Amino acid sequence: MRTFNDMLDEQLKDEEFKKEYEAIQPEMDVIRAIVDARNSQNLTQKELAERTGINQADISKIENGTRNPSLNLLKRLADGMGMVLKIEFVPKQRV
Repeated sequence: MRTFNDMLDEQLKDEEFKKEYEAIQPEMDVIRAIVDARNSQNLTQKELAERTGINQADISKIENGTRNPSLNLLKRLADGMGMVLKIEFVPKQRV
């Protein structure tokens, strides 16, 4: 049985797919960071919504990638989890 990573590795051989996949990585990294931070504190979306005043449905949309959060919204989420939002620019990796 093939795993997700096996299928992804195969798809990444297609240059067009690889380009699109790499283009969405920053958004996917933000989503993963939010979900991981929330889960690390054993918080439900509802509990985070109560802490931040952000509608639970909006948190769900952010986490499933159908809403792009503003910087202010990201700061509110971080604050609601007792965290500080850190954004950094890093050099591109050269192949």
